[in-house]
Amino acid sequence: MTTETLDHLRSQISTLSASERAALARELIMSLDGPGDDSVEQAWNGEIIRRVAKVKSGKAKLLSRDEFRTRMRARIGQ
Repeated sequence: MTTETLDHLRSQISTLSASERAALARELIMSLDGPGDDSVEQAWNGEIIRRVAKVKSGKAKLLSRDEFRTRMRARIGQ
């Protein structure tokens, strides 16, 4: 692709709304990742369902943002 073509694309992209540019950026980034792995997708979906069920049943211990931040800072030594 020539510099001229890239400049033209940049010019056209700059006329898009913020949400359109975000959607385009997401599609471009996803195109770099290669094909998805269905087994990984299924595993994540299962994990999400499991975690939501724990929260809804009251079995999950939820942390406030401040408590989470405190724990993470302690973990990384800050």
